Amino acid sequence: MQTNTPSRSTIRLTRRGRLALVVSGAVVAGIAVAVPLLTLGDDGDTRLRTLVIPEGWRASQVYDAVDKALALPAGTTKKSLARADLKLPNEAEGNPEGYLFPATYPVDDKATPESLLSFMVDTANKKFNGAPIAAGAQRNSMNLYQAVTIASIVQAEAASKADLGKVARVVFNRLERGMPLQMDSTINYALNRSTLRTSANDTRVESPYNSYQRMGLPPTPIDSPGEDAMRAAINPPPGNWLYFVTVKPGDTRFTADYAEHLRNIAEFNAVPKSRSPQPAK
Repeated sequence: MQTNTPSRSTIRLTRRGRLALVVSGAVVAGIAVAVPLLTLGDDGDTRLRTLVIPEGWRASQVYDAVDKALALPAGTTKKSLARADLKLPNEAEGNPEGYLFPATYPVDDKATPESLLSFMVDTANKKFNGAPIAAGAQRNSMNLYQAVTIASIVQAEAASKADLGKVARVVFNRLERGMPLQMDSTINYALNRSTLRTSANDTRVESPYNSYQRMGLPPTPIDSPGEDAMRAAINPPPGNWLYFVTVKPGDTRFTADYAEHLRNIAEFNAVPKSRSPQPAK
């Protein structure tokens, strides 16, 4: 279904915001690599460690991080899903995407992939199933899984915490108007990568996560949203915005005027891009 937009070969409705990875308390912009972030106990005992899962990580990144944290062969954690007995909603159909809650988790000698994944999912359920989140989802005529899915898109698309609410409002406004979401973050998920630019060929990929060609929400969340993104997804600020673009760091522009959006995109395209796309791992 098409919108009143020019050819997809020249125009896209959104641009993904910057990526950030917290590494031992530092922020490295533009990187999306899955590495376990471990800290030692106060006495230097390596058996007393913590694993930090940042907001916006995909399940695949979490699996890799757990493998590294436990010194296991690559792919071990993903294979453990069948044994993990995760308490996921029925809609998830066993896929924990969106429910591996971003937080700091203890890693001791008894830790296993199953125990760490269960801890993450249990934490997500405690955060998401509370009255404020559940009531907020119901107030917006959606179930909790849909709210988590929207929050995951908001987490991926927003360039800053200040933008979360406005991005959520854009998602709701497009859904209410019967517009395709056309979010680059869902294309990135389909292609298992992270990039600031999406080509015309990318938007033709055959995938249920291609929000350029498919209406409504993707079938699952696309990453692990944090609490701020969840709050934005259930209680976005009022506004008529339909388009947004992060022209440069700290300068995300939201508008309901398509002509203005085209001008903003032109300015975005004029800004030199110093980094090449980085694949997600």
